[in-house]
Amino acid sequence: MAALMYATGEDQRALGAGLRLSQAQVSRKQSGRAAWSLTDLDRLAVHYGMPVVDLLSGADHAVSKLSPRRRAALIGGTQTSMAF
Repeated sequence: MAALMYATGEDQRALGAGLRLSQAQVSRKQSGRAAWSLTDLDRLAVHYGMPVVDLLSGADHAVSKLSPRRRAALIGGTQTSMAF
């Protein structure tokens, strides 16, 4: 999920809104403290506009299946990133 969130410019709150989950629920699922349900996977597939099988085929594959409309805005030909 982190790769898809990065590629789309979403944070946990935005993803949660799309999945009808709270930011805290998304955080627990991303960290492995809570499991992703089949309903979650169906909602993720709809949210990102791809079949569930593409979500489960690895991060690079899933990101490659994103519609150009869903990708984060590019600045100067590269995706913006945050330095920590």
